Amino acid sequence: MFQRRVRFGVAVMLALAFLLLARLVYLQVLNHEHFTTLSQENRLKIMPIAPTRGLIFSRSGAVLAENRPAFFLTLIPENANNVSGSLDRLRKLLNLSRDELESFSGQLKRARRFERVTLKNDMSIEEVSVFSANRHLFPGFRIQASVTRHYPLGKVMAHVIGYVGRISATDLDIIDGTNYSVTTHIGKSGVERARESVLHGKVGYQRVEVNAQGRILRVVERVPPVPGKDIYLTVDADLQKEAIEALRGRNGAIVVIDTASGGVIASVSVPSFDPNEFVGGISSSLYESWSNSRERPLFNRALQGQYPPGSTVKPILALAGLNYGVRRPDEKIWCHGWFSLPADDHRYRDWIKDGHGQVDLRNSIARSCDVYFYKLAHDLGIQRLHDALSKFGFGTATGVDIPGEAAGLVPSPAWKLRTHGTPWYTGETVIVGIGQGFLLATPLQLAYVTAIIANRGEVSIPHFVAQIGEPGDAGQAFPSAHHRPRVELSNQRYWDMIIDAMVEVVHGQGGTARRSGTGSPVRFAGKTGTSQVFTVPQGVEIDEEDIPTHLKDHGLFIAYAPVDAPEIAIAIVIENGGSGSAAPVARRLIDQYFEKNPQGVRAGG
Repeated sequence: MFQRRVRFGVAVMLALAFLLLARLVYLQVLNHEHFTTLSQENRLKIMPIAPTRGLIFSRSGAVLAENRPAFFLTLIPENANNVSGSLDRLRKLLNLSRDELESFSGQLKRARRFERVTLKNDMSIEEVSVFSANRHLFPGFRIQASVTRHYPLGKVMAHVIGYVGRISATDLDIIDGTNYSVTTHIGKSGVERARESVLHGKVGYQRVEVNAQGRILRVVERVPPVPGKDIYLTVDADLQKEAIEALRGRNGAIVVIDTASGGVIASVSVPSFDPNEFVGGISSSLYESWSNSRERPLFNRALQGQYPPGSTVKPILALAGLNYGVRRPDEKIWCHGWFSLPADDHRYRDWIKDGHGQVDLRNSIARSCDVYFYKLAHDLGIQRLHDALSKFGFGTATGVDIPGEAAGLVPSPAWKLRTHGTPWYTGETVIVGIGQGFLLATPLQLAYVTAIIANRGEVSIPHFVAQIGEPGDAGQAFPSAHHRPRVELSNQRYWDMIIDAMVEVVHGQGGTARRSGTGSPVRFAGKTGTSQVFTVPQGVEIDEEDIPTHLKDHGLFIAYAPVDAPEIAIAIVIENGGSGSAAPVARRLIDQYFEKNPQGVRAGG
């Protein structure tokens, strides 16, 4: 019995020894490489390094978007013992808003335990000091020094530059997670969004040695991040400020573009908003107030606002009449204040009650005779109107290089039947002749079309970005012009006829914008327009003073200058500004531009 027990004990000991040996072979031989790697990873960690976001400058080098030092309160979940308890204590030390706590909670749910989560952005020096004195009470939380985006001009450039905001779950689905592993913000609108890949840069990393507590002992290897590239825009910050000042107290949009290259020199939408509010995380109450405001400050009127263009389309329709052979330059009609279709007693009224008398093509544009264009639209027909307007870019996005541009609308019988399920009526053709009805255009489209007229058919695509990287960098500058096929006419003299009529609008005795042209050192061509907000019933007379402000007509004006050597094209829409409200603004901007760029005055004569 004793020997049996000894043998059994020895057998158990041998079995255990064999198991131990097998385990050692498994660990040290079969999986040596795997466990060596795990051991190294416990000692060595790779930490990503965020790249510095590129800056944005105006055409003259003024800073429009910059990075400034900031402090963030962050948490690495795996290093925290009791997050909810720490938050309760932090509320007593710091001013944590409801939005910050909700955002933190959302990030915490999405993040992996070793990923850094931000609780509070852009802390003040006082808040940093208070937390630092009590840091031992909050394991896992730490102050992270970084940079934050800042927009020095605030509202002035908001709709052009856009803004950056925190990376959302939607953003994570479309970005490279590795390259954004330590990036918290991404471009949400404007140039910031359109050029995100250029501005962001490329993430770097450092391999560090840590002790058992996770404290960094030394940096073993470091690959620096590649900073984002700077961007230079075509926008003139001074003219942008002047345009906003010119619209003070009124809502609307202004677009000024370089006629040669298509570069957008100014793009203004009023009212605007402060993009800096979005960088640190905008409060829900402020965002709701902006979103629900009747003034719509977040809406970019310059690119997204779609307005009936009114009489600003008359030069285009006059060109169509000449090109299709429907009108001769010297052909005259009699305007007695209204137009009616055959066998129809409905009167389409002129803006002058008693009419303009005898008018030809030139003075019908200069004096903006509605009756002339009612009849011209009827004679052309809706299909030829549609084709002529489409040829100039109405109804199609210009292709500008920031997102969100609206396309406008050029109606046709097929469109109406498809959209409204009803046939096209001849009366609808008549009102398209004065830029009303279904016809819609954006301020950017109007400036674009004006530049085509100024260039006598040459087409340049509007754009905001002039240069990526430092000026002079090889291969980084954009072409001087982004061209499309020119607009061809059957007779090139037609351009001169239309331009002469637009000059008469500003500098002629009977021109509708003659007051704006008086005493101007620069000769410019233009066209006034009025866009109806509501229709006055047939036979009803309404005093202008009795119309509520929000129901008054929009005032429009297009122009280019100088006449003989075009440099800039302008489109202005003043909401509820009424007839004649936009032309003085154009004169102000033309004076400002050529005072700063006097070579244009000499070139234009």
